[in-house]
Amino acid sequence: MTPQLLVTLLVFAPLLGAAIAGLFGRRIGDIPSQAVTTGLLLAAAAGSWVTFYGVIWGDWPARFIVQIAPFIDVGNFHSNWSIRIDSLSAVMLVVVTTVSSLVHVYSWGYMASDDSRPRFFAYLSLFTFAMLALVTASDFMQLFFGWEGVGLASYLLIGFWYKKPTANAAAIKAFVVNRIGDFGFALGIMTCFWVFGSVQFADIFPQVAAKAATTWQFAGHSWHTVDLACALLFVGAMGKSAQFFLHTWLPDAMEGPTPVSALIHAATMVTAGVYMVCLLSPMFEYAPVAKQIVTLIGAITALFAATVGLAQNDIKRVIAYSTCSQLGYMFFAAGVGAYQAAMFHLFTHAFFKALLFLGAGSVINGMHHEQDMRKMGGLWKYLPVTYGVMMIGTIAITGMGIPGYDLGFAGFYSKDTIIEAAFAAGRTSGVGYFAFVIGVLAAGLTAFYSWRLVFMTFHGHAKWGHDAHHAVADDHASHAQIETHSEPLPDDAHDDHGHGHDHTPHESPLSMLVPICLLAVGAIGAGYLFVENFVGAEQVEFWRGAIFNGAANHILHMAHTETPEWVKLAPLVVSLLGLLGAWYVYIAREGMGARIAAEKGPAWSFLYNKWFFDEIYDATFVRLARILGDLFWKGGDQKLIDGLGPNGVSWLSYVIGRGTGRLQTGYVYHYAFVMLLGIAGLLGWFLFMWSR
Repeated sequence: MTPQLLVTLLVFAPLLGAAIAGLFGRRIGDIPSQAVTTGLLLAAAAGSWVTFYGVIWGDWPARFIVQIAPFIDVGNFHSNWSIRIDSLSAVMLVVVTTVSSLVHVYSWGYMASDDSRPRFFAYLSLFTFAMLALVTASDFMQLFFGWEGVGLASYLLIGFWYKKPTANAAAIKAFVVNRIGDFGFALGIMTCFWVFGSVQFADIFPQVAAKAATTWQFAGHSWHTVDLACALLFVGAMGKSAQFFLHTWLPDAMEGPTPVSALIHAATMVTAGVYMVCLLSPMFEYAPVAKQIVTLIGAITALFAATVGLAQNDIKRVIAYSTCSQLGYMFFAAGVGAYQAAMFHLFTHAFFKALLFLGAGSVINGMHHEQDMRKMGGLWKYLPVTYGVMMIGTIAITGMGIPGYDLGFAGFYSKDTIIEAAFAAGRTSGVGYFAFVIGVLAAGLTAFYSWRLVFMTFHGHAKWGHDAHHAVADDHASHAQIETHSEPLPDDAHDDHGHGHDHTPHESPLSMLVPICLLAVGAIGAGYLFVENFVGAEQVEFWRGAIFNGAANHILHMAHTETPEWVKLAPLVVSLLGLLGAWYVYIAREGMGARIAAEKGPAWSFLYNKWFFDEIYDATFVRLARILGDLFWKGGDQKLIDGLGPNGVSWLSYVIGRGTGRLQTGYVYHYAFVMLLGIAGLLGWFLFMWSR
């Protein structure tokens, strides 16, 4: 099989599975629908690993394009449906198909009691196809097609339980917020076409250096066109990757089934923005202002999300804010010019974040669809495998490792590289030092909320028993809000294993445990195995030109050779402090966290209410939109347009008709009298005219 045929088949395999399950799922049944979609995803994953090896280490071309069909051809605007393969897209193929195939397998157990499984698996496969179209795009139009495709699939999957009002609201919120980002993204694409005369990456990238000095005069100011294009494109990345200001949709998206959270909001869709910035490195290298914007937004997001994660009680929401924070790391890495480090963290993050989400799903399943960590505790005895893999994921995300010996789990290698790169960038730009400080601080906060999750869920006293449940509920009702975002129970209120009303926690089935154990292997070894390839001595041979670094960009080299020892030790020190702080609050002084929450202090309220972003947006944009809508609807449409238009004409016709109708009395002498008046009037007119 030729490389061109292989990559074509692996890209379209999920679309075939989505079509079969979506169109014929009710006819063929649940199990065949699941088998077809999962089998095609496993085949696509295998093909992706073959492609990954062939492009980077095998005898495949370093980069090639497979032309599928013409897409848009209008005047000078040309876009073709094609598949672009290089080291960057090969990495994304592996990430997307591996996580997606494992999520498909996991969903066999997690969704076992749902009666809409064909629809669910069809949506999953549709999302995967859209993501593959995005990461293999050779021009902006196909990139935009995949960009909007994953947005559509995300909307369908977040609102999968459409009978649940909160799920519908979350799906709409995600769709609307992403439209804001996509507006900026579309403007960026238009700017690129205006500046470069093409939307093809192969045509744009060679022109960037020559166009770097061009400006656009607007509002009395000269705007550098490359900076402007990159900044607008980054607005799209802010929406898709849930960065500061456009982040509010991601936590609410946890209303979807947990496998959706792992697939879309941990490992794949939300990383599309990071991938796009790294793909466009030939443009961003000539856009210093846009790079500073990326760095600042990424660093602020890393800190903001980490602080909010400290006070959340829904197990999935804690991990969701963790995702926001980790995406912030990736963006400020790309912003300082360490695109390879951003992609490395994207790669390792896919394993341990998908592991944490699916592990949380195993906890939810074992706890009979309970998601509030305040109603858990002491679960390590009942869910030993889930506890073990969640520990691995927590160690990986907190970046635990031993500097100098290069020994640690996946996050240790990628996150430490980002922090060191930010410090190195600070020597030429103050924004680099800002990102470094924020990165170290966020690392400590990450350790605290991650271990808080482990301790509240698996350690301490059990709060899920009958008596404990009522005691905790009564206590919380008296002094704190309880947010319950539990996933719907089956109609018969039984769990997946027929336990009925026995609320004793239980371990998940093998179909759920095997995928998270495989992800645990990646969370342990992905960093150690690939650190030299992504950011080390072998990076040039690994990337093979897929990522561009300008002549003055030596950030990674400086990060490896000129970083002081204290910088390398700082992430480990703050992570240990975060671990000790969480242990003290939730183990040594168990109940201390609940007492802090009960006091409802200003700091806790600020973090618990997510910096009040939802309230601020509701008070400004939402209410303003509602006021404007009412004004145009009730004032403009109903009173002005309808009042003067159809309603006004109708009223006037009615009045005239009613008045005229009164003249029709039905008496002959009335009509004779009117005729007499008419004749008299006519004779009078003739006499007047004759007298002249």
